Amino acid sequence: MLVIPAIDLKDGKCVRLAQGVRRLVTVYDDNPLDVAKRFAAEGAQMLHVVDLDGAFGGKPSPNRAVALEIISTVGVPVQFGGGGRSFSDVQQMIDGGAARIVLGTMAVETPEVLDELTEKFGARVCVGIDARDGRVMTRGWETRSSLSAVDLARRVGEAGIERIVYTDVTRDGMLVGPNIEQTRDIARMSGLKVTASGGVSTLDDIRDLMAAREPLIDSVIVGKAIYEGRLSLKEALKLQVETDANG
Repeated sequence: MLVIPAIDLKDGKCVRLAQGVRRLVTVYDDNPLDVAKRFAAEGAQMLHVVDLDGAFGGKPSPNRAVALEIISTVGVPVQFGGGGRSFSDVQQMIDGGAARIVLGTMAVETPEVLDELTEKFGARVCVGIDARDGRVMTRGWETRSSLSAVDLARRVGEAGIERIVYTDVTRDGMLVGPNIEQTRDIARMSGLKVTASGGVSTLDDIRDLMAAREPLIDSVIVGKAIYEGRLSLKEALKLQVETDANG
């Protein structure tokens, strides 16, 4: 179970939102690059970086330059999302060294572009499915689509996507534990690899994900719990190593 610390960018700062609501923002650090370096020093094998202003605005924001600096400086693979609405947006970040691009709104609104990206970049493109009550949310989690999370997962799988980042929006930033049942259902019904996201508050939450024994759920994103001192990234990474060693 790969543990991936999150760096959410808003106005150039490292923040977290509650349930994806832009006004419910907490600033944790004015220098995201320092945060990224700290996570790398603690042993993180991948970082999850999100341009929140881009996600809300529907286009790249100045946060993208911050993300590119993290990518070029830290030396740890970066999974990037937020504001990617076109082929050129994705191309820019991949050219800038992003290991993986997470696309959400595009998968719903312009699936034909997603098809082109998947054909060109393969596994470096994945889809973020953010759901509230089982329905997909787009445009920075502010627009509710008619698609169910399961239907979208199946659809993008047919398009060649290999991985989903699944978030229960109601749990994100709330420190109430991930929605393991829904995450497992998405994995089993789609047959895709799944990165769990949203709600992790303690090491026990990560252990519970592991205990679900769903091999397609192979990674988990952790954010607020680290920033608030409820979960030690070093301890989470140690748990990851121990679990990998025991098979």
